[in-house]
Amino acid sequence: MPAPEPLRLVDRAGAEALVAGILANMNALKSVLDEEAAHIRAGRLKAGVVAAEPKTELAAAYMQGLEAAKANAVAMARLYPQGVTSLREAHKTFTTAVEANQAVLATARTVCEGLIRSLADDIAKSRAPAGYGAARTAPSPYGRGSRSGPLVVSRSL
Repeated sequence: MPAPEPLRLVDRAGAEALVAGILANMNALKSVLDEEAAHIRAGRLKAGVVAAEPKTELAAAYMQGLEAAKANAVAMARLYPQGVTSLREAHKTFTTAVEANQAVLATARTVCEGLIRSLADDIAKSRAPAGYGAARTAPSPYGRGSRSGPLVVSRSL
């Protein structure tokens, strides 16, 4: 399958259409990121995952639009300078939304990792025999001590 021909802007209407397409993809992606972050903040992880399903397609379309804009930067600046300005301003607000989404996802990941670690520690403590004298770890069939025994985690949210 041959590679598609790169977009070449020759008139103002083409530049306006390119800017409008990029802005539409950016706004759609921003709304998906905001919805995903709202669900994750509220603790609705499954709804957050479902809300983020179109994120990949929208991000790919957005990146393709940006690549086309970069390839035609000189023509866009000459044919539609207001569009370049509006893209720059929209990109600043979009970057803020992406950073907020990344912060929410990083916080959720950190919380989940902490919960799993504390659960593993609690399981290890409950497996340790209680007795008199110095505390010792019970022998493990895995040969690494009772703290590193198997832990089963369900990946379905």
